[in-house]
Amino acid sequence: MPKGDIIEATGVVTEALPNLMFRVKLEDREILATLSGKMRLYRIRVMPGDQVKVELTPYDLTRGRLVFRNK
Repeated sequence: MPKGDIIEATGVVTEALPNLMFRVKLEDREILATLSGKMRLYRIRVMPGDQVKVELTPYDLTRGRLVFRNK
């Protein structure tokens, strides 16, 4: 998939689920997201209430990948 097809959005983590999965509330919907590889590698902790940046693909807009946690 070309890199230009990725949709970036910001949202707030509402719930932490098992297996490093999170429910994230975007502006218009709620999605299920997982941590990206770099965030797992550097053990960046994400808690409910954190503001995060999410990458979505146009194929499935209900799942995403957390790529950045705002401070």
